[in-house]
Amino acid sequence: MRVGTEGEPAMPSSPVVGEDARHPGPDLDPVRVRVDLAVRGVRWDAPVQRSKGAGPSDDGHLLVDGANAALPLNPASPYTLRGGRVYEGRIDLGLSVEPVARPKFYDLTTADGVPYRKIALLHGRDVLATTVVQTCIRYAEDQRCRFCTIEESLHAGSTIAAKTPAQLAEVAEAAVRLDGVRQMVMTTGTTAGPDRGARHLVRCVRAVLAAVPGLPIQVQIEPPGDLAVLTELREAGATSIGIHVESLDDDVRRRWMPGKSTVPMSEYEAAWDEAVRVFGRNRVSTYLLVGLGENPDELVAGAAGLIERGVYPFVVPMRPMAGTLARRDGAKAPSPALVRDVTERVAALLRAAGMKGSDQEAGCAACGACGALSTAGG
Repeated sequence: MRVGTEGEPAMPSSPVVGEDARHPGPDLDPVRVRVDLAVRGVRWDAPVQRSKGAGPSDDGHLLVDGANAALPLNPASPYTLRGGRVYEGRIDLGLSVEPVARPKFYDLTTADGVPYRKIALLHGRDVLATTVVQTCIRYAEDQRCRFCTIEESLHAGSTIAAKTPAQLAEVAEAAVRLDGVRQMVMTTGTTAGPDRGARHLVRCVRAVLAAVPGLPIQVQIEPPGDLAVLTELREAGATSIGIHVESLDDDVRRRWMPGKSTVPMSEYEAAWDEAVRVFGRNRVSTYLLVGLGENPDELVAGAAGLIERGVYPFVVPMRPMAGTLARRDGAKAPSPALVRDVTERVAALLRAAGMKGSDQEAGCAACGACGALSTAGG
């Protein structure tokens, strides 16, 4: 699918001979470039891209030096992709790039008549991602997370409101068989029940693993009212879990997440600790968004506390995407310098603790596409 960047040229097969200068290479700072790409994006028309939904979107999916990258598609970016390389203006930065090909499973339809691409999407080279419930009880404007567009893809008709376990199992089997998918992420909008949607994920995980035994799956939920459901998720076969807080600063939470901030930090802490007990150290993660106004030193100190708990803090830049309240109100992405500073400091803490995102086998930290922690060694 090609949406959101009409008029942008596709990537040519080779650079323009005689016009481009190859970067000398040794002085290339890969973290700087990777952070800059994550914040400022690229001028490009991606074969696999996503617009609207839960989590970072308005992005194109590609491999940068062999690693997954989900980059904003930005016609004003200084970066372009040509001939399998990343260019800043006319300078070849020495990074290889490969677009993620449109997967074969996108051409199929479920037994009950729903296009597979409305059930789950390819992220990066080998990650299948789905929002099992595409509505959220916190989506009214006075409750909504200001960076979220979970219901916009539903309004656009590019997905369906609720995916059944049978649909997810059918799509996962095809994605693994046809396109080499190696992990899956299941998130959900928050529901009104005391489990906040977690028990539907239990059923979905069981169904997918019955169809594709051994597929690593990360589930993503708010802290459930009944922590026993964390054991149910693990026993169903989930490999890892994301319990995403986005900010550890209560003032920031109230400004950016008025509905979600009513869940006290004490509930997050209890859920993280129980999840670490059930899933294991470095099998639990949480998003921390850079650029919400939180003091960077306090953000890094909070990340250190999470690491001590055994929770992986996945730091990524806040992107004011189309359809968000943040974009409507003129919010800007954080400076690349701020994102790099936080990313490098958190990556150093993770290395010291022996925690790598890739060790989680499934999920956002294992994929790493939306941030630069893996490039920085985290």
